[in-house]
Amino acid sequence: MSRMENLIHDAQGERLQKVLAHAGVGSRRACEEMILQGRIAVNGITVRQLGIRVDPSQVSIHVDGTPVQLDASKVTIALYKPPGVVSTMSDDQGRRTLQEFVNERPERLFHVGRLDIDTEGLILLSNDGELTHRLTHPSYEVPKTYIARVEGTVTRGLGKVLERGITLEDGPIKVDKFVLRESATRNSIIEITLHSGRNRIVRRMMEEVGHPVMELVRTRFGNITVGRLKPGQTRVIGGSELGALMKLVDM
Repeated sequence: MSRMENLIHDAQGERLQKVLAHAGVGSRRACEEMILQGRIAVNGITVRQLGIRVDPSQVSIHVDGTPVQLDASKVTIALYKPPGVVSTMSDDQGRRTLQEFVNERPERLFHVGRLDIDTEGLILLSNDGELTHRLTHPSYEVPKTYIARVEGTVTRGLGKVLERGITLEDGPIKVDKFVLRESATRNSIIEITLHSGRNRIVRRMMEEVGHPVMELVRTRFGNITVGRLKPGQTRVIGGSELGALMKLVDM
């Protein structure tokens, strides 16, 4: 064991490969290989020995520079929100809420941002307060991708307009990326990526440029994609996928 590794070794702790396996990084054997390859850092110190023991509550661990969530009590969930559901956990008007889809979870979950009632697609739920705060804070500029069916014939020139930016009543806004997926006489399908979290921003942008939204789906939040989820379905985000999400907001 090297002098630097001795600085993080805790004789009363758990074997590092066991901690990594419990955190969803991979099988214990796969985690051992990662250690031997020098891909694991504990408190910034690269570990190459299998005998290292750590207290997971007292250290930070990174795999290939990506953080690992070591607190098993914290959970982050991807939900495909159906249309007609409000982005809250309760509603005094008796409308359907996000809570309906996680009723069996023991944790008290909070929604990460919002989708308006008519918009469907990916929304995250978490009991990790710090992660939730960072993912919704404008300073971290987490990108979100939407697919929209809009009225009218959209031309590729519209993408350049939106990438340069337009001005709405609450200030200027521009998209990070615009893709024209399908253009027809009566309606078109577009894909927009932007990092703004402003209220109904995609709908307001497209209304402003003369192509009101008919249907809107969020397909991506940061590195998390809706994937094969169907409306109302959920999945737990873990391992390297969760680590990459944490890395996006410098956790």
